[in-house]
Amino acid sequence: MALLKDTIKKYKVILGSASPRRSFLLKGLDFEFTVETNGDIPEDYNPEINPEQVPVMLSQRKSRMFHRAIEKDELLITADTLVICNGKILGKPSNRDQAIAMLSDLSGNRHTVITGVTLRTSAKEASFSASTNVFFKELSSQEIEYYVDEYSPYDKAGSYGAQDWIGYTAIKSIEGSYFNVVGLPVEMLSEKLMGFVGDTDNISI
Repeated sequence: MALLKDTIKKYKVILGSASPRRSFLLKGLDFEFTVETNGDIPEDYNPEINPEQVPVMLSQRKSRMFHRAIEKDELLITADTLVICNGKILGKPSNRDQAIAMLSDLSGNRHTVITGVTLRTSAKEASFSASTNVFFKELSSQEIEYYVDEYSPYDKAGSYGAQDWIGYTAIKSIEGSYFNVVGLPVEMLSEKLMGFVGDTDNISI
């Protein structure tokens, strides 16, 4: 069986994300890519939509609102990650109070991290999502405030990064992909890319 890094060579891969964590994770798949950011894409959504569908919808929006047309030999990857706790979507906090409130919600609870990913060429598009359950220990107000003040998690869904101090101290267990919690489910992405570039049918659209 061919390796993804060889199969994908026919495309110039573009990661449409400003996230340094997604770029770091994608590098682990050992193929070349460039990063192009889109600027500010609206992240609003209809509250009537099933929360689990929102990340895929937003990843599709990021793809379709890319700042330029995709060339025939290019493949664009876009993604969006959200945290769902007790049925409530937790996106990126806009200020300190919101960050503290989000972490207080996560404290002592289970939450689900969902990343939606969209793959697009000039000829076709496909999307998928990955879900991971994360269990947090009870956090003191001092721990929460320390993390927010020291790590400024304003670019992270749910107000935390699993790769940060809080991930080392607060996460009791994980069910599913750890990399998905960081921002990109690279295990599933590798499989889906192989199907997408190989023109097979093993990818959900």
